[in-house]
Amino acid sequence: MPAVKEYPFYLKSTVILFGLILLVYVFAQLADVMIPLAFSAFIAILLNPVSNWLQEHKVPKILSICLAMLLGAVLLAGLFYFLSTQIIQFGDSLPTLKKKFGEMFITFKDWVATTFNYSVQKQDQLIKDAMDNSQALVGRTLGNVLSTFGLIFVVPVYVFLVLFYKTLLLNFIYEVFSEENSKQVADVLKETKSAIQSYIQGLLIEMVIVAAMNSLALILLGVKYGILIGVIGAILNLLPYLGGIIAISLPVLMATVTKDGYTTQLGVIIAYLVIQFIDNNILVPRIVSSKVQINALISIVVVLLGNLLWGLSGMFLSIPFVAVLKIIFDRIDTLKPWGKLLGDTVPTRPKGAGWSRTRKKAVLPEESERGKVKNKKRRKIKD
Repeated sequence: MPAVKEYPFYLKSTVILFGLILLVYVFAQLADVMIPLAFSAFIAILLNPVSNWLQEHKVPKILSICLAMLLGAVLLAGLFYFLSTQIIQFGDSLPTLKKKFGEMFITFKDWVATTFNYSVQKQDQLIKDAMDNSQALVGRTLGNVLSTFGLIFVVPVYVFLVLFYKTLLLNFIYEVFSEENSKQVADVLKETKSAIQSYIQGLLIEMVIVAAMNSLALILLGVKYGILIGVIGAILNLLPYLGGIIAISLPVLMATVTKDGYTTQLGVIIAYLVIQFIDNNILVPRIVSSKVQINALISIVVVLLGNLLWGLSGMFLSIPFVAVLKIIFDRIDTLKPWGKLLGDTVPTRPKGAGWSRTRKKAVLPEESERGKVKNKKRRKIKD
C-alpha cells in the first residue's frame, strides 16, 4: 500500500481556510434557500417522534405527517393569538406612552445641556445624523424580519417533504460513506437527532418557565403590560446572552416611562438577575440536554456570526448548528480537539510537553534532556 503523503501544516490550514470562506460565501448567496431548509430540518426532527408514533398506531404515513404538522401549527397559533391580544392592549395605550416618553426625553436633553454644556440644538443634530446613518441598518433589519415571516409559507412544504423522504435522505447519507464507517455514521445521526430534539424541547419548556417567572415578577412590581413584556423577554432569552440584555431593558424602559422614581426599575433589575441565575444554574443544566452545551465564548461568537450571515434567522439557528458540528467533531478522531473547543468542559490544567505531574509546574524540553543526561551519568558511576 503506497504511503500517504503528509502535507505541511501551513498548506493544509490555508486550504481549509479557503474552503471555509467558499462555504460561507455559498451559504450567504443561497440564504433564501438555505434558511427555510435549515428551519425545516430542525422542525422535522422535532415532529418526527409524533409522526412515528402515529404510524406505529396504523395511521397512514401521509396522514400521520399532516397530523403532526397540524399539532405544531395549533400550538404556534395559540402563542401568536396570546401575543396579539396583549399587543392590542398595548396599542390602546401607545399614544399616552409616546407622550410621556417625549416629555422624559426633553427633560433628559435639558439635563445633558446643563450638566455637560452640550446644547439641545447640537443634540438634535447628533440624533438626526445618527438616524440618517442607521437607515440602511433599519432597512436591512426590516428585510430580515420580512424574510422571517416569509418562512411561514415555505417551511411547512419543506417540513412535509423532509418527513416524507426521511428514509431516502438517511439511506443517501449511509451510502455516501464507506460500509466500514456505517456504525460511526449511525451513531452520529442518532446523537444528532437526539440532541436537536432534546435541545428544542428543552428550550420550549425553559421558555414557558422563564415567561411565567418574568410575568409574575413584573405584575408584582406593578409594571404595565407585564405579561406581554415577560413573554417577549422569554422569547428573546432564546438568543444566548445577547437576548437577556435586551429582555431586561424592555421592562426597565416601561417602568421609567410609566412610573415615578427609580424603585421599580431597581426591583426589575434585581428580579431579572435572580431569574437569570435560576435559569442558568437550574433550568438549563436540568432541562436543556447536556449534549448541546456550548461554552459562553463560542456561543456569543457564533450568534454574532449568525447575525452577519443570515440576520435574525442566523442568530436562532447558530447554536443548534454548532451543536450538530460538536457531535460530529466528537466522533472523528482528527476533529476531537475542535469538539472540545466548542464544549463547556474546562480542563483543570493545560496539557503540554514536559508537564510534570509530581511538580505543579511545566518542565522545559531542555531541562528534560539535562535530566536524562544526569541520570545516565549516575548509572555509569553506579556500574
